[in-house]
Amino acid sequence: MSAAPAVLRNADLDAVLADAEERLTAANPNSFARHREAMAALPGGNTRAVLWYRPFPLALVGGDGCHVEDIDGHRYVDLVSEYSAGLYGHSDPTIARAMKKAIDDGLALGAPNRYEARYAAAIVERFPAIERVRFCNSGTEANIMALSMARAITGRGKIIAMHEGYHGGVLTFAHGGSPLNLPFPFVFADYNCIDATVALIREHAKDLAAVILEPMMGGGGCIPATREFLVAVREATLKSGALLIFDEVMTSRLHYRGLHGAHGINPDIMSLGKYLGGGASFGAFGGRADLMDRFDPARPGAFSHGGTFNNNVLSMAGGLAGFTEVLTEEASRDVNERGDRMRAALGEAFVRHGVAGVVLGRGSLMNIHFVPGPVTSPAPLDGVDPRILTLYHVEMLLRGQHVTPRGMLALSLPFGDAEADGFVAAFDDFLAAHRALLPRAA
Repeated sequence: MSAAPAVLRNADLDAVLADAEERLTAANPNSFARHREAMAALPGGNTRAVLWYRPFPLALVGGDGCHVEDIDGHRYVDLVSEYSAGLYGHSDPTIARAMKKAIDDGLALGAPNRYEARYAAAIVERFPAIERVRFCNSGTEANIMALSMARAITGRGKIIAMHEGYHGGVLTFAHGGSPLNLPFPFVFADYNCIDATVALIREHAKDLAAVILEPMMGGGGCIPATREFLVAVREATLKSGALLIFDEVMTSRLHYRGLHGAHGINPDIMSLGKYLGGGASFGAFGGRADLMDRFDPARPGAFSHGGTFNNNVLSMAGGLAGFTEVLTEEASRDVNERGDRMRAALGEAFVRHGVAGVVLGRGSLMNIHFVPGPVTSPAPLDGVDPRILTLYHVEMLLRGQHVTPRGMLALSLPFGDAEADGFVAAFDDFLAAHRALLPRAA
């Protein structure tokens, strides 16, 4: 697939976008046919909202390393990386061997297996905030359990979350939230706003069970929390008796010890998910021993926490192999340093072409935004013409770069310097081709 023809570079945005979508459609007849067939049984041909985009989502049929292939035979460099869950890349041989052995030995055994205790011990050893851990099946489920246990332990009801935050399919607070959200009594704070957030914690202290936040907003645009903000929230929750929950479903990949470990700030409870299943479904929540031991079934009045697949052997075997054999401290450092270099290069491309834009994030997770910087909270990201990101998304697909529609980029361990340079070059070409249509830097 090729870039937009020169004759359309200075045309109307709607015309340029329509042309790009027509070229994407023409190049992908099999994906288009699959999408239309899927609509007969799936609402909108979709069963996972984030994977839907216009004109239709490309269907992928294979992947190796940091590349994926679609049903029409096109090969892409993968920067979606399963929305950060694909940290290990595709078909890592160490993880594949572990999963194949688990399959050969028998699935759904209905008992403790050889993997779960070893995996739990590895997680406790690596992440400073976790003294005990329990497994579940997704980051959403991990956050539900973390919030529910906080309310049960404290005997309080309210939860402070961040405007535009995301903690799962029933805990999504972007653009006013979702009608499908759990009916917890939420109070909302502004990310990185120290004084207002601390005041809110004090105001609701008597009824406040927990504060939940990501130490870097993932779905909210890869906005890192300042260390000062995290310290202030930690101190305020300790004074109020509320529990502090760090959602590290995404951010635990940003440092070998998790992002809380990088900051040296321990929450009371922490949630995990995504890449930690080695490619299989995974969730976990853990934290202080005195809190987590409420789940000990031998204790009187213990919290009952069920889940048929909490310790399923595929997630446990694949997750353990990836976490202990593939994600070494060196590998973690390398992928995150590469991400920092790439983010800086993308920012330089914005400056070079005089386009208003920032690339937010840390390490191996980042998000391209066509807004002037600096950005420390979600508010400046509102009001951006959605056609700009749509054009970027389609044009990058046409350039062989598999990216998310919202501008988020997630690197995998097999993603090397050559792929980083290739993406920066493709992005530079996009800016050069369309800068007349993009917001201008002041």
